[in-house]
Amino acid sequence: MATTLDVTDWYSQRNSLVVCGDMSLLIAGSVATDHLMSFAGRFSDSLVVDQLDKISVSFLVDDLEVRRGGVAANICFGLGNLGLRPVLVGAVGEDFADYRAWLERHQVDCDSVHVSETRHTARFVCTNDTSMAQIASFYPGAMSESREMELKPIVDRVGEPDYVLIGPDDPEGMLRHTDECRQRGYRFVADPSQQLAFGDGDLIRQLVEGADMLFSNEYEASLITQKTGWSAEEVLDRVGTWVITLGAQGVRVEAKGRETIRVAAVPDVVPVEPTGVGDAFRAGFLAALAWGLDHERAAQLGCLLAVHVVEKVGTQEYTLSRAAFLERCTRAYGPEATADIEPHLRTLHP
Repeated sequence: MATTLDVTDWYSQRNSLVVCGDMSLLIAGSVATDHLMSFAGRFSDSLVVDQLDKISVSFLVDDLEVRRGGVAANICFGLGNLGLRPVLVGAVGEDFADYRAWLERHQVDCDSVHVSETRHTARFVCTNDTSMAQIASFYPGAMSESREMELKPIVDRVGEPDYVLIGPDDPEGMLRHTDECRQRGYRFVADPSQQLAFGDGDLIRQLVEGADMLFSNEYEASLITQKTGWSAEEVLDRVGTWVITLGAQGVRVEAKGRETIRVAAVPDVVPVEPTGVGDAFRAGFLAALAWGLDHERAAQLGCLLAVHVVEKVGTQEYTLSRAAFLERCTRAYGPEATADIEPHLRTLHP
């Protein structure tokens, strides 16, 4: 007679399997909290155009939602949910305790996180009105101290990394991590994303040169070529693989001298909020590489995980069900993809 696996047994089994992961991933980048508020009126009704240089206004908001965020933390959350144990590399404040506990419950190694003695964890504070106009501020806080972090002590603790992903963070910190990877021979993934809009060509060239893999969306790909002065072919001369997400059109994976791989987006998606979708895609892609799957399967797994974020409000609010995940995989990419992915989802709740 079949027996039912109770929740306690499942968590015990899941944790024992996670510890046995055989790929080391260091995920460097931002760790932040988002404070989101809604104003029932319109900001424009309270603004006097010819007095904006003397502006002093206050809005009574209806609600406040505090959500966990930050690119590195989001990617680590996704990897942890898929059964890996990524190492978070970032700088936070002493207010990180609750967030740390959350990530550790989801199999993220937080032992190498730098804790600032003087600054709070980075914070995004935003108020939207009924017309979707937005007033927002971003406080980098402790994130600026990521430039003080060195990767070698982390590697000495956890072992040689298979990949170091370098995501958007303090620019000086990103440059330091990238330079150290090149000097020490660590394979690294360049993921400059949000920093591309603010960085100049020199910064972007330094962040991309020598990467084993480059992640961007289609707009960011144009920024890379425009600001660096490199053609797409010249970018590929400098990186091993270029993964370009295309939104509803899926993803394109390019490599020098190889046939381009195109993967369609998952169909029948009910989008709610797009923040963090790219981070989930990266988690799925890297997890597939950790399992020894090819780039096509990696892109498919990335798209499957990304769907779980776009259909929720919040970047770390999703849960994964093994049966539902595999059913959606079969509908989107066919039984062969499911057969390749299914053996690696042993840590997911049935």
